[in-house]
Amino acid sequence: MAAQQSARLWHPIHGDAQTVLHWRCWLEDHGIRQPFRQAHREIYVLTDAERTTRTYSNRFAAHILRQHQFAALCEEREWKFRLMGQWDSHNTPTLELPWCGLRVKYGVDFPVDESGVSGHFIYLLIRTDKVAFLDESNVPRELTSIPPVVFSEVMRDVDLFTGVASIGFDPNWGMREPIAFREYWEGFSFGELTEMARTRRSVLERLLPRLAIRDRCTLDDRFLRVRGQLTEYRIHLNSGNVLMEPDNRYLCIVEGAATKSMPRNLALPFDGDRVLSVILSKAFLLAEDAKIRDESIRRQLPARAGGER
Repeated sequence: MAAQQSARLWHPIHGDAQTVLHWRCWLEDHGIRQPFRQAHREIYVLTDAERTTRTYSNRFAAHILRQHQFAALCEEREWKFRLMGQWDSHNTPTLELPWCGLRVKYGVDFPVDESGVSGHFIYLLIRTDKVAFLDESNVPRELTSIPPVVFSEVMRDVDLFTGVASIGFDPNWGMREPIAFREYWEGFSFGELTEMARTRRSVLERLLPRLAIRDRCTLDDRFLRVRGQLTEYRIHLNSGNVLMEPDNRYLCIVEGAATKSMPRNLALPFDGDRVLSVILSKAFLLAEDAKIRDESIRRQLPARAGGER
């Protein structure tokens, strides 16, 4: 009789860096598309700052989020949250983890200035605060006592919330005059990379040599650089927003027909990273910038030789 065997899901937080890299490369080399991220899953470990604060994390505090998008993501990821508006509506996004006796709370509030409301008096924007883990008696737990996989998966959710719902991901925001929350928008749009964006960069690093536009693209710490026929562009790996050389002028490209330039047969190693798809679509579009026909984009581009746009 064959020995009884069991299988369980593998999480990269339990693997060393070389093993994780091996699986990522193997999947990419064989063109295997994961139905959900596993080998390419982002991992989040305690930082020195979190060890200092002990019972809460400020890693994703002080973000400005679009509340409706945030609420939709909370529902998708099974966090409890109700839209807040100009009535007695304040509540805290909460994730129940009864199987390990934990409850997670992510503090949010509405911005004091420039927040705005919908026609139903719902705040359009909210500001984020700390993440805390509580026991069944609502007593905050030391972060060092949280199982590493639980901590990593919760922080991955919060990274997703801020990465998708942030105003910094809205390309139209940079075209406003004046730009509300300018300092935050610029910092998110072109600043340091999140863990998800760093994973995105590592995927692009191995994917670029296989692209038809590989001779026009290079990677630096935070940007995918694309050499067009009219000028050069830098696509931020966190927000997907674009700067034009040589004066770092912002180029607004909204998602739509103009960004559907990525080849349909391009094999990505996992589903679900909309930002990666947007970045690649913009790269293919801008590599052939002289052929762009979308007037909203053409008006922002440098003039061709002879002054034609």
